[in-house]
Amino acid sequence: MLLSTTSIALKLGAGLLADRLFGELRRFHPLVGFGRWAAHVEAGCRRVLGASRPAGVAAWALAVLPWVALALWLRGLHPLAHWPVDVALLYFALGGRSLAEHALAIAVPLAAGELSLARERVGWIVSRETAALDAEGVARAATESVLENGNDAVFGALFWFVVAGGAGVLAFRLANTLDAMWGYRSPRYLHFGWAAARLDDLLNALPARLTALTYALLGRTRRALACWRTQACAWDSPNAGPVMAAGAGALGVRLGGAAVYHGRAEDRPVLGEGRPADAASIAEAVALVRRGARWWLGLAALAALIQAGLATLAGAPHA
Repeated sequence: MLLSTTSIALKLGAGLLADRLFGELRRFHPLVGFGRWAAHVEAGCRRVLGASRPAGVAAWALAVLPWVALALWLRGLHPLAHWPVDVALLYFALGGRSLAEHALAIAVPLAAGELSLARERVGWIVSRETAALDAEGVARAATESVLENGNDAVFGALFWFVVAGGAGVLAFRLANTLDAMWGYRSPRYLHFGWAAARLDDLLNALPARLTALTYALLGRTRRALACWRTQACAWDSPNAGPVMAAGAGALGVRLGGAAVYHGRAEDRPVLGEGRPADAASIAEAVALVRRGARWWLGLAALAALIQAGLATLAGAPHA
């Protein structure tokens, strides 16, 4: 148990450091190849099984499980193979630096009054229409994206790594990718994408609430917990609601509200309370995610130290 706890802490530190130093791969990113693989799997399953829910379940399994099996096989090639395999898979799954870079690329021109450039860049990371957004709308969209993706790109990956190692974080990351590809309530994916959406919800259920708790503890705690309790249930997504409500409350900023998706206006519930979103709130959301990652790493290191201390006490001779 001591070795396992210590190795988890060391691997978490190595993966987070690699993400901070190198960020996402600019060329030959594995998720690009996985996306192509998933598209081929989708086409094959649709030919054989149609667009039904069973077809979506089969496609999800064929897209994800072979890669998880490969990760488990690689870990077993040598007694020490789990070290490079796990660290590499955690680095591959994390997106903290990329999230921060995209967010700050919006915050900087927004703070400088370059609204058109900020609109263009926020359009790279959100699915809503951005051409007519005012400064507050841009800041709101970017802050929401940082808070929500803090769970998907950082804390969810860390959680599943702690629970199931490299294979677990790989399964989480691929499931999250398939949700982004197939998890729509459109005519094409209403039934076929059901499994991808539900499995992503299931894998994110506990990490999302731990993310919300992290935001609350590292920000305006009482306000964050109150917003989580009263506002999250009104949000469409069972996982994004707690994350963004707690995050908005922790930052003391108002999010949610009206947005346009694919030409259709949606009057979304308000999240958080306090000042309107602005360029500063984007940077504050990035800082909150970074503090949370350091906090999780610190907890893992503390667990390893406690285990080491207990092992030392258990092995000490009696007087």
